Amino acid sequence: MGAMTPLGESPEEFWAGLVAGKSGIGPMQRCDPSPFPCRISGEVWGFDPLRYMDPKEARRQARFSQLAVAAAGQAIKDASLDMEKEDRERVGVVLGNGAGAFDTIEENARTLVEKGGMRVSPYFITMMLANMAAANVSRLYGTKGYTNTVVTACAAGTQGIGEAIEVIRRGAADIVLGGGTEAGICQLGQGGFNVIRALSRTNEDPTKASRPFDAQRDGFVPAEGAGVLILESLEHARRRGARILAEVIGEGVSSDAFHQVQPDETGEGPARAIRWALADAGITPADVDYINAHGTSTQINDAVETLAIKRAFGERAYKVPISSTKSMIGHALGGAGSVEAVACVKTILDGVIHPTINYEHPDPACDLDYVPNVARHQRVDTVLSNSFGFGGQNACLVIRRFVE
Repeated sequence: MGAMTPLGESPEEFWAGLVAGKSGIGPMQRCDPSPFPCRISGEVWGFDPLRYMDPKEARRQARFSQLAVAAAGQAIKDASLDMEKEDRERVGVVLGNGAGAFDTIEENARTLVEKGGMRVSPYFITMMLANMAAANVSRLYGTKGYTNTVVTACAAGTQGIGEAIEVIRRGAADIVLGGGTEAGICQLGQGGFNVIRALSRTNEDPTKASRPFDAQRDGFVPAEGAGVLILESLEHARRRGARILAEVIGEGVSSDAFHQVQPDETGEGPARAIRWALADAGITPADVDYINAHGTSTQINDAVETLAIKRAFGERAYKVPISSTKSMIGHALGGAGSVEAVACVKTILDGVIHPTINYEHPDPACDLDYVPNVARHQRVDTVLSNSFGFGGQNACLVIRRFVE
């Protein structure tokens, strides 16, 4: 696995921060936030692309691509995957992404207005397209098999992993680099999210701003990040002597068919995705030991997700621990589900459920076990991970402990 997050540039740093209940949210640095009510963010603080690629490559890639390339290289190394020994036509890439290079679009739009169209960067098009993260990962690491980009807003990172396993299931690849990436913190994005009042305005103490399921939550905190998992068939993994961390056993994808932004208040859309993921995995709610929630810290989303879990799990909903990674890193949109998948695997490996921090004021609409504020040591064999995006796009994964 590879991870670029506001809590560190590796799965280990990221996980250590989560277990400690540490917040990676601070004053926004990627752009000047002074015109906006929200002035905080979860950024990959101090990220230097030159640690992961040469200067020429760095200049020609937008930040969302740079984060994906860095996470992918880290995952390849972590998996001891030697591309020289692989049939590259059987190695693919599927990454989720929400908006491409939003920051690069803004930068070049300013250039267009201020200096004219012929002063736009010659790399603008190949930097801003949403597919370029997957394309750059494929190009730089030499994968020549199935390649795709999933663009389903906040569900994209989770669905990127789910679609990757489907490619392997149907026999189109032995290995797929699956995950997601996002790096769109800029004034254009700030304006768009602030005018619809989606973002937190708790600027005084950024570490307290993201408070999923808490009665005083006031919006999500914008963030960035990337996560990449090396997914492969069991046969191939055994053949090359791979260290198997866990297995992805189910995916569920659904649509609310309801509203451009707001989730269906009945919770039926996400509940369908949850039920279908469990059915695909061949398990029941009783088999799920932990749920990694979408948990954005918005009033409507958290209440609807709670209702969806109740719809899908029945009485079991009150007995399964749930926590929100976003309480500590904010909402990385298309990159969120992929770094949350990394956290899910770590949960299984270490027997620790990270907390939902800043949970201080119970909300009658959110009355489940959100593992408040302190990590919980508990054996976890099977995890459900939820991601629900704008447009009513829902994606869920089931990840299980691998047993020979």
